[in-house]
Amino acid sequence: MAGTDRSADVLLSDGTTAHLRPITPDDAAAIVAMHSRFSERTRYLRYFSPYPRIPERDLHRFVHVDHHDREAFVVVSGDRIVAVGRYERLGPAAGDAEVAFVVEDAHQGRGIGSVLLEHLAAAAREAGMRRFVAEVLPVNAAMLRVFSDAGYQIQREYADGVVHLSFPIAPTEQSLEVQWGREHSTEARSIARLLAPRGVVVYGASATGQGIGAAVLGHLRDGGFTGAVVPVHPSAATVGGLPAHPSAVTAGVPVDIAVVAVPPDVVPSAVADAATAGVHGLVVLSAGFAEAGPNGVAAQRELTRSAYAAGMRVVGPNCLGIANTDERIRLNATLAPRLPVAGRTGFFSQSGAFGVALLAEADRRALGLSSFVSAGNRADVSGNDLLQYWQDDPGTDVILLYLETFGNPRKFARLTRRIGRTKPIVALASPARGPATDVGPAGPATDVGAGPAGPVIDVGAGPAGPDGAAVTELFARSGVIRVDTVAELFDVGVLLAKQPLPAGRRVGIVTNSSALAGLAATACRALGLTVADGYPADVGPRASAHDFADALADAAVAPDVDALVVVFAPPLPGQLPDEDTDFASALASVALAGDRPTVATFLAGRLPDGVPSYPSVEEAVRALARVASYADWLRQPPGVLSALDGMDRRRAAAVLDAGGAVPDLLAAYGIELVRAELAGSADAAVRVAEGIGFPVVLKAAGGGLRHRLDLGAVRLDLPDADTVRRAYVEMAGRFGAEVLVQPMVPPGVACVVETVEDPAFGPVVGFGLGGVATELLGDRAWRAAPLTDTDALALVDEPRAAPLLHGYRGTEPVDRAALAELLQRVGRLVDDHPRIRSLRLNPVLARTSGLSVLDAQVRIAPSAVRPDTGPRRL
Repeated sequence: MAGTDRSADVLLSDGTTAHLRPITPDDAAAIVAMHSRFSERTRYLRYFSPYPRIPERDLHRFVHVDHHDREAFVVVSGDRIVAVGRYERLGPAAGDAEVAFVVEDAHQGRGIGSVLLEHLAAAAREAGMRRFVAEVLPVNAAMLRVFSDAGYQIQREYADGVVHLSFPIAPTEQSLEVQWGREHSTEARSIARLLAPRGVVVYGASATGQGIGAAVLGHLRDGGFTGAVVPVHPSAATVGGLPAHPSAVTAGVPVDIAVVAVPPDVVPSAVADAATAGVHGLVVLSAGFAEAGPNGVAAQRELTRSAYAAGMRVVGPNCLGIANTDERIRLNATLAPRLPVAGRTGFFSQSGAFGVALLAEADRRALGLSSFVSAGNRADVSGNDLLQYWQDDPGTDVILLYLETFGNPRKFARLTRRIGRTKPIVALASPARGPATDVGPAGPATDVGAGPAGPVIDVGAGPAGPDGAAVTELFARSGVIRVDTVAELFDVGVLLAKQPLPAGRRVGIVTNSSALAGLAATACRALGLTVADGYPADVGPRASAHDFADALADAAVAPDVDALVVVFAPPLPGQLPDEDTDFASALASVALAGDRPTVATFLAGRLPDGVPSYPSVEEAVRALARVASYADWLRQPPGVLSALDGMDRRRAAAVLDAGGAVPDLLAAYGIELVRAELAGSADAAVRVAEGIGFPVVLKAAGGGLRHRLDLGAVRLDLPDADTVRRAYVEMAGRFGAEVLVQPMVPPGVACVVETVEDPAFGPVVGFGLGGVATELLGDRAWRAAPLTDTDALALVDEPRAAPLLHGYRGTEPVDRAALAELLQRVGRLVDDHPRIRSLRLNPVLARTSGLSVLDAQVRIAPSAVRPDTGPRRL
């Protein structure tokens, strides 16, 4: 559509990048050149004839499209167009379009066809088309595979020597799974090539040995990197004891990554030289880019553009570097002189400056590292890319993330829900979170009320969204263990790396100090752990190492103990024989032989080998509680996106486009809003009530008053015209002339459903019970949209006031299934339509059977940034 930027940098199946954009008339010469490079077979398969050259009339039509009824995309690799795909609507206002594409021979098999199909389908849907048709020769197996593997429901017919295909282009669960599967494989492959290079070229290593370039060169050399290390220097013959070359190409060896440590104004020449050498990725240590102001932002944008044009990924700029401890690689392309020992923990740090300290702490804690990436300004490679890589990396069991911002929050949540099922993810995420904002990039939000008065402009901030505790819970529900400090990051990481997961939350506490036993029990209860029956087990200050080991062994096999907390205070000098004081070995022998996680606090003496040890009891218990919550999440079924009837995405989009009423928007997703009409006088209120039918309800129409029964702003069960008139007069004097008139519905438990845009998760759905007290206490539970069936039911049961829904003190339980279905519909609505910045249903009356939605407010604005929707792009 006019004004829509459909260009995109895309990742291909070999892990390299390319640029996709709409065709322009200026591409005519490049299209002819590409056509000339086609083999005769490729021409025949595309055009069903030899087609040796493109006639001028066809060429003009190829490159002149209206980007609506006719669209064409080209794929550019380097400075060449290597593929073109197009659709053409089959008649004015038709819902079908013919689709076709062709890829240059040298670039076939790189996944270009599937990327083109995704982008063409997205553009066609925007233009109102619902189905693609295509004609393919039976011998064109590759093209038939592109269509059949895309996840659409394809119909085939064979006639006149041609296979006729047709398929709806609306996204399906299967097509999204296919798209995400391809995204996973391409991103994982691109990172694998970065972390296992055949050779590394270094730009910026001085012959004097000074500067960061020389430092990284030394770390590569001294770390035992198994590939070639190539310093590039304009004049020196050797740098850092290694042969130097004026360019990467002249070295004559394959190099897959380039470490760039030159001033920012020299970076473009280094990028150009690396591109000539066929480098796959850049690790840009140089500063002076986006962190340095507007000029730096422009320079960073140009850096990324140049890299993508050459098919290269970018780590950085302003980063610490990358590392891989695999003995077959031993890559230390970082500013850290020493890496932690080799192990099975993957570590991503957004901060470059902080990365050295993080690596040093990992080394101090003996947390073995598999691979490490510092993203710096994160111009390209991000934590999401590393998650894709670590998911299948056989050398990584635990993932640690240090995150300052979320570039693609929806994708992060989607990936962690999947990857967290097999590998634990621990994230130190920035706690800085402002209120949710409804002011979009192109202007303020519109607050659309339920009444007929029409939308009003409101520049306010809207709902505040989840607080810190709720955000931690959101992470947990997405399979992420969120921590608040660097110390906690390693506390939890070491426990996950060295101990099994607990089977439950029952804890056996073993100690030789009654005071420490009390501290441990208090910490367990405060953090949601259960002290097992018979514990704490206090062996007393005079217990020997042998006695201590016996108590530990008993706890390790106790049927009602899922994890052990061991707290040891050193005996007084001379209190025990020297030969029976090796408590560390006693603990290690028992803990390492069992199948239950063990955490320890040794106040003095040697720490036990292989057992996570913490300076304080509280730190040990907190780490265990975090891991126990993760294990709880693993035991819960993941759930599915329910097939809900009565949801019409196109109808809802039409309501939004037309600025329609909220009831119509909700109805498009099967959510019925109880009828409400506005009245501005007593006579009008009576007329509306008579039209609706008695009994009725009057509500003050002013913002924030429609559910305030406690203030007298709501009058219930008005049986006739006289009571309506009297109620109106009383309310108008206090709250203003306008009131809403609604039919009286059966009573129920008042609930609130709301949504906001969260900076870490995108659209999230909140649920709680209604009333001033619950709002004051912030009693809301939250889940990322869209909600699965299990998400929705858990959301209903999570608020502290949820027992009121199950039947409380003799009341009847409400229809929780109806509430769960409503939550799923709301989640699907805000997930499908980024223009909906927040939505609030208040109150929702839940009853024994069914529910009633009495009021709704929707805030719309220019579409929120949702980078995880639509076709694949970097």
